Amino acid sequence: MVDGVLFIVTPRSQVFALDAADGHELWHYKYPPPRGFANTQNRGVAVGAGKVFIGTYDDYMVAIDQKTGHEMWKVAVDDQRQCGCAITGAPLFVKDKVIVGSTGGDGAFRGYITAFDAKTGRLAWRFYTVPKPGEAGNDTWKGDSWRFGGGATWMTGSFDPALNLVYWGTGNAASDLYAGARYTGKDEGGVNLYTASVVALDADTGKLKWHYQEIPKDVWDYDSAYECVLLDRPVRGVMRKLLVHINKSGYAFVLDRTDGKFIGAWPIVDNHTWTTGVTEDGKFLNRLEPVEGKTTFICPGPDGGKSWNQTAYSPKTGLIYSPGLELCSESQAREQEPSEGRGFIGGSWSHGPPKDGPARSHLDAFDPVTGKKAWSYPYKYVLLASILATAGDLVFTGDPEGHFFALDAKTGKKLWSFQTGAGHRGSSITYSINGRQYIATPTGWGSIAGRAMSSVWPEAENFKVGSTLVVFALPEGTK
Repeated sequence: MVDGVLFIVTPRSQVFALDAADGHELWHYKYPPPRGFANTQNRGVAVGAGKVFIGTYDDYMVAIDQKTGHEMWKVAVDDQRQCGCAITGAPLFVKDKVIVGSTGGDGAFRGYITAFDAKTGRLAWRFYTVPKPGEAGNDTWKGDSWRFGGGATWMTGSFDPALNLVYWGTGNAASDLYAGARYTGKDEGGVNLYTASVVALDADTGKLKWHYQEIPKDVWDYDSAYECVLLDRPVRGVMRKLLVHINKSGYAFVLDRTDGKFIGAWPIVDNHTWTTGVTEDGKFLNRLEPVEGKTTFICPGPDGGKSWNQTAYSPKTGLIYSPGLELCSESQAREQEPSEGRGFIGGSWSHGPPKDGPARSHLDAFDPVTGKKAWSYPYKYVLLASILATAGDLVFTGDPEGHFFALDAKTGKKLWSFQTGAGHRGSSITYSINGRQYIATPTGWGSIAGRAMSSVWPEAENFKVGSTLVVFALPEGTK
């Protein structure tokens, strides 16, 4: 919401501008609909410099006039017919640039982050998450496997204006489950850089300032492409500039965002059989890897201990709120020849419950530094919508059965619920107009993870898909 206007994008790259107080349409940008198969997912727009920026299902960046909805420029990020990639994450507007990532981590593709001049659309810089020969980190790749090494950047990064650094999570190495063709046998200094990492880039030039690899030699599809939460908190009595980052491994990582130094890691799920724990310097113990030609039971599964749905941090409570999935897989690794832009999993998996009970999920409140859990809200299916924390000490999210609900941010007690008529898989926001507070949430069940749930819960076939923006408000004159 900017200046009283809500901007929302649909999976097929249609953008609407709505009056944020009463919902009437101001303009509609009509992007050409897809023909045939397309990766039709989209997680948001960026607004800045008088423009609304979107990344499209066919891998273009588009700038739209914020007032009129007219297209101002459109540039191809890559040749989708070659790379098999798309843009599903919201762009990030930083100073005079708009920065965007790309899908492709589960295909034979080399990931990157791209910045464009916000005024003209001209390329400003590009950072490849998989270095080529002659670049630092290329020696962590076997042979020419770097050419199709994955490392997709499909979620949105964060920006620290004081440090002038952009932080971005990078996806799994490819192929996902089989590392024989890419693993050099050396672990020192990282494996398959800069996949499964957080990278910090100079916002003006795109130069790498530091990186931290969370999952060296990722063979579980444990994307680290998710959101970077920036906060300042004391650590052992000293105030630190921190970055908290959760990936699909079921662990949260706490880093110093000035230099990428490891501070700690803690689990967000009960079931993480892929490791027995993490050392004080961030190394995972007794890793359980898929075996070629054999079935290996692994928790979390490829949907992760947390999926893309974003966490929330409340400066008031000092807690971070995260969904957790107790969902496992039976995985098999196998060698696969890469074909540029095509699927490159290197194996297969199926979804199933953990050994300690049924598949399930929960929404938890943690101390972001120590990982101490303040409370947990259980749920019988999966929570795949993002979390919203408000200054009124409320936490909002939605479930696949269609309920949008609020919990007490301090205790986790459910305070309110509303049946919206369709499942929740998106991100709600809060805003204020003339002193009146609003909460807006998109509804609509689906996506890859959503469709996979019917193999675990057959009744998930009946979850309503929908496609509606639902907005709530406090009574006028109240705070």
